[in-house]
Amino acid sequence: MNVTLYGLKNCDTCRKALREIEGDGHNVTLIDVREDGMDPGLLAGLLAKHGDEVLLNRNSTTWRELSEDDRGQKAYTLLSKHPSLMKRPVLVIDEGVSFIGWSQETRAELNKA
Repeated sequence: MNVTLYGLKNCDTCRKALREIEGDGHNVTLIDVREDGMDPGLLAGLLAKHGDEVLLNRNSTTWRELSEDDRGQKAYTLLSKHPSLMKRPVLVIDEGVSFIGWSQETRAELNKA
């Protein structure tokens, strides 16, 4: 199974997820959304599947630094402009299954897929 991890290379949670997924024997490709960006179609699909309440991190430092006008923009626009607003990591498996965030439950589900 191939897993693509969308996150930030300096994010502790992303690094932990990367280590554990590789330790479970899966091939992982890290896409740093700040440096590499995210495919617009994938972003739209993730928002459609999971919704902005799940994908948009309203507790982040980036969110707190946004103006009220910026916060009123659509989630797609915000995540396109500020990819660090995304809850991390986002994991996409070659079959198109996706997970948001990292927990032992996510790890168990990933190993079932």
